[in-house]
Amino acid sequence: MSSFALAGRLLSKGRSTAVCTSLSWRARAASTATSTSAPSSPRSRFFSVRRLTALGLVSALGTGTYVFLQDARAGAEEVAALNQRNPVGTTAKRERPQTPLSTLIRTYVVYSFCSVPALVDLAPTILATLSAVPGLKQITEAFVRVTFFDQFVGGDTAEDAIPLIEDLRAQNTGCLFAYSVEVDQDEAAGKGPAQESKAATSVYKQVVRETMHSVDVAADYEDKHTTGRTGRRTWVAIKLSAMAPDAESLRRLSQYLVDTRPRITPPVAFPGCPLPTDLDVLSSPSVAGPLTEADIAALRELREDLIAICARAQERGVRLIFDAEYSWYEPAIDAFTLDMMRLFNKLPEPQTKKSSWFGRSEQAVAPPSESVQPLIYATYQAYLRRTPEYIAQSIAAAREGGYSIGLKLVRGAYHPHEVAAHLAVGGSDGKQSLSISPDPAPPVWTEKADTDARYNACVRELIAAVRADVGNATPTVGVLFGTHNWESAKLIVDELARQGLGQMDAQGVVHVGDEAAERVTMGQLFGMMAVLTNYLVDRIQSSSPFVIKYIPYGQLSEVMPYLSRRAIENKSVLGNGAAQEERRRAAAEILARISG
Repeated sequence: MSSFALAGRLLSKGRSTAVCTSLSWRARAASTATSTSAPSSPRSRFFSVRRLTALGLVSALGTGTYVFLQDARAGAEEVAALNQRNPVGTTAKRERPQTPLSTLIRTYVVYSFCSVPALVDLAPTILATLSAVPGLKQITEAFVRVTFFDQFVGGDTAEDAIPLIEDLRAQNTGCLFAYSVEVDQDEAAGKGPAQESKAATSVYKQVVRETMHSVDVAADYEDKHTTGRTGRRTWVAIKLSAMAPDAESLRRLSQYLVDTRPRITPPVAFPGCPLPTDLDVLSSPSVAGPLTEADIAALRELREDLIAICARAQERGVRLIFDAEYSWYEPAIDAFTLDMMRLFNKLPEPQTKKSSWFGRSEQAVAPPSESVQPLIYATYQAYLRRTPEYIAQSIAAAREGGYSIGLKLVRGAYHPHEVAAHLAVGGSDGKQSLSISPDPAPPVWTEKADTDARYNACVRELIAAVRADVGNATPTVGVLFGTHNWESAKLIVDELARQGLGQMDAQGVVHVGDEAAERVTMGQLFGMMAVLTNYLVDRIQSSSPFVIKYIPYGQLSEVMPYLSRRAIENKSVLGNGAAQEERRRAAAEILARISG
């Protein structure tokens, strides 16, 4: 029996059940209305409640079956349409292990929740409320573990995530590792009770130590699977606000930089462009602007921690991705990222050959470096108005400064917060806005179409920069394209072929050589868009994984804030019906599995 035949039979059964339930309920209601008003016995009331409960369960089951079958039918049609719009030769498709039925069911449940925007918005409040009640706390954590935690998190420890990384590598997919513990920013800033603030600060130091550990775990894994310093596709992500004792110190440094940075030509919109002199304030004998002595001490400590992490990554051959955050943190994050690039992405000095007997001096190519280059990547958010000019300025500054540049291009995950914060500046409600932008327009594009257009334009420019760099003994440009957008993903693949960085065969597969593969990578979040990841893995052939998955890890009790905040931040990814699409695809695969 085909899956659609089975779906039709179950659908008819679900509808008849719902109709019978409705008729039965009406008959009982009519019977109740015409019955005598004599008091019923406790026994009869008990059986009445049982009957009502049973009717409710049957009705819910019928409705749930109907919705599931509708999802499965729509999901099967969507997958067929995707395959038609994005063809890959059948001989090019990789053999993949069958997804466990339990995983498909979990995916369906998780994305059913994510399909309700109100639930996503209330997720932090719901989790906080339930976790505060003894008894409910354990039940809540158990539910979160078998649903959202297992869907989006790699494990409690770095070592726990290794089996997942192994499974991904077997499918020619790499990993972007991230220790994703977060604490309450008010407590960390000292606005809560003293003991809580002290505990929060100790968590920040734990983030630093665990990040060092994740570098070692990533390096140990790559040492077993790769030879030399090329083709290493287990990287580590860093979130600076999680490493500062007080995230407000980053915001105050950002405000100081916005107030004091000299204007550059051509101009760049807020949050502007970082300069090599940005962190000079940390060695200044006097406190400046909104910064306090405590801020200076915390920021100096942060810089020392970053140097230690980057030195370990350089020693072990693991690339580091500095994540972007809210625009009011970005000037400070940019400053620290540029500082680390200038220190750890430094290119070997070119050697000058002696004059030849023709009487000319010739510039020799710099000798290849044994370290991974670029080691440090900055994140560029396409929804910020500054991004095209910022990318151009960053590449030019790297060439002039003699260091390689790593760029991670994303759309951006904080759009609603950015718009709301900008609109709240100078508001009459008495609340202070977090925004520090001096510009009249919001720092982000207000229309998604504008963000999409800028992202795709940056794709073309960055691939052109990579094409110009291929041939250098040491890579001076590296790009990680983070996207869950089909149009952008296809554009990246097509541009690689169009600009000569890959050769497309008759099956539509683009064969990318080692030089290009060492400079270009693509990535998506773990637990999302598996169908897009599989498409990219099928379409791009290279000696090392071309696609990597962002895999967070941490103890459940510590990662709960990450999961709730991630649900809200990922609305930009799950918007426009993406959550419903994920749910429907899972339903289609479940139905095909149980009917096949």
